[in-house]
Amino acid sequence: MTLNLTADEVLTTTRSVRKRLDFDKPVPREVLMECLDIALQAPTGSNNQGWQWVFVEDAEKKKALAEIYRTNATPYLNLEKPTTGDIRDEQRPRVEDSARYLADHFHEVPVMLIPCLEGKPTETPSGQSAGYWGSLLPAVWSFMLALRSRGLGSAWTTLHLLGDGERQAADLLGIPFDNYSQAGLFPIAYTKGTDFRRARRLPAEQLTHWDSW
Repeated sequence: MTLNLTADEVLTTTRSVRKRLDFDKPVPREVLMECLDIALQAPTGSNNQGWQWVFVEDAEKKKALAEIYRTNATPYLNLEKPTTGDIRDEQRPRVEDSARYLADHFHEVPVMLIPCLEGKPTETPSGQSAGYWGSLLPAVWSFMLALRSRGLGSAWTTLHLLGDGERQAADLLGIPFDNYSQAGLFPIAYTKGTDFRRARRLPAEQLTHWDSW
């Protein structure tokens, strides 16, 4: 099923979905591959296409990945966050509650995804690092947009990468740790309803600079 959404609607209503993921509805592989075919049209540095996509459906492996995530997420979520004095302060309790829910239920999602990119960008200059991740992240976002247009949702999480988590996930899934970097851990499921709306964001005028900072 493809939702009848305009490009602008898909771009402005693709949310990080946590509490509204449907854990009980199976996600067909053909739908995931359809979304991935779309994602692979995204730009990638020097057209290297050094990406690999690891989908996880096995229940025991999902439990193990969820535990890695939860181990890192719990202390982070318990940290006191700095205030900003704007709408982000109002939104933070709801976002944190949603994040805790996902941490508690991550293992229940039908499918998980770990996108990987060839190479290890540790201790590289910012320009090289930007180019490196820029060769993968547009495709990941395109994948999330394609999910949204088909009634599915996800959330971009990176907490499993902290500490020894990335290596643990690599060992679990057979990802060549020394040769590939992981970009995150993505829950994938159909959503409970598709009526997602625009988020409240800081106005563009507060974030824009012309000719100088």
